[in-house]
Amino acid sequence: MAKSILVVDDSETIREAVSFTLENAQYQVQKAVDGEDALQILEKGQFQLVITDLHMPRLDGIGLIKAIRAKPEHQFTPILFLTTESQASRKEEARAAGATGWIVKPFVPEKLVGVVQKLIR
Repeated sequence: MAKSILVVDDSETIREAVSFTLENAQYQVQKAVDGEDALQILEKGQFQLVITDLHMPRLDGIGLIKAIRAKPEHQFTPILFLTTESQASRKEEARAAGATGWIVKPFVPEKLVGVVQKLIR
């Protein structure tokens, strides 16, 4: 059975690029347009990984990570931060909220798949 990944980004281009990359690596991908959308999708399905952007309307990536970590069933779900931000303070903020890892956009498809493979076996 394929592993399921939730991709959260307000940019349709990024959502499609990440989805294409992961689907080619045999993962099932569901997409959300922002943090609020992602929380609704998480209520309905099981995901082995969440990949989220930082800057999004309604609920940003940090808020989403905190909301996911507040749910006992998602306490240990890996969360990968995919963003244009590369500042150490932002990385630390994401880690403190509960992010598992960090990839800076634009991403290298092979690197993304490699990180995903390490996070969900």
